Amino acid sequence: MTRPRRVAILVFDGVQSLDVIGPLEVFTAASQQLRERAPRARGYAVELVAPRAGIVTTGSGVRLDVARPYRAARGIDTLVIAGGDVRAVMRQQALLRWLVATSRRVRRLASVCTGAFVLAEAGLLTGRCATTHWRAAERLARRYPRVAVESDAIFVRDGRVYTSAGVTAGIDLALALVEEDLGHAAALDVARHLVVFLKRPGGQSQFSSHLAAQTVAPGPLGDLPEWIVANLGADLSVERLAARAAMSPRNFARVFQRETGATPAKFVERARLDAARRGLEDGGLSLEQVADRCGFASAEQMRRAFQRHLHIVPIDYRRRFHRQAAVAQPAPLRAMGGRRHA
Repeated sequence: MTRPRRVAILVFDGVQSLDVIGPLEVFTAASQQLRERAPRARGYAVELVAPRAGIVTTGSGVRLDVARPYRAARGIDTLVIAGGDVRAVMRQQALLRWLVATSRRVRRLASVCTGAFVLAEAGLLTGRCATTHWRAAERLARRYPRVAVESDAIFVRDGRVYTSAGVTAGIDLALALVEEDLGHAAALDVARHLVVFLKRPGGQSQFSSHLAAQTVAPGPLGDLPEWIVANLGADLSVERLAARAAMSPRNFARVFQRETGATPAKFVERARLDAARRGLEDGGLSLEQVADRCGFASAEQMRRAFQRHLHIVPIDYRRRFHRQAAVAQPAPLRAMGGRRHA
């Protein structure tokens, strides 16, 4: 049998349990499904490593039994630093030195959530693009000014260093790594097995219009935010939306901003932008067709929206995030930052 790729996940007291279990289940499911189809195929061998062997207690109280300390780990292909309460880990100089030394030997280095702080403290994100949980992004950028922090991204690849957003985003990252290793079909099989999206509806954004629409409390707008997301090709002018909500345009604009945190025009543009991002990620349509399906008046209007919010033009976004091109495009996207309801 071909030797499996060894994945080591660094854990510690206070680690976020989903940062560990999510990627672990993805790699394990990939190996199981691979063995069913081709018993001698190369899968994954996943192990947890920690500052010391023994029991590690997660932030939620789950106890993990770690067989050996990180210093004893050998032959690592992919090293993942989980997130959680990383303050004590960041002060462990021996661990940081081990990270630096190990980073030279592994094929891939990754972090989930606040695990990015550990990589940054070791100097491994200096001059690179990175992301973390949206609540910690500003703190990461402030503490490490030489790291280009993308606060809105689900995960970021910069060369062979990968960082992801918080908690369940570790699953997105692990699926992307499986897709890189084993192909799209294998990653899709794993996503189906785990009943998760291979590409989540929000695309490469931590804050999608779908989520924004769902978080609006029941009230004077009813289901209008969700209706907007589902009908991007309709006339979504303030006048038409106000009529649908049975309000005057002026009152509607005031109520909409109060309930959603965005003006109607900004909400609509962001919803169309999210849809365009998914269209560009998924493939075969031209820029003009994507723009038309998402309700933009033209490809030029879509281009201006991309530059305004993401600081990148649609064609470059497609090159970076199209599912077939992603493996072949190691250069980082350095300006995908965004804010909620921006």
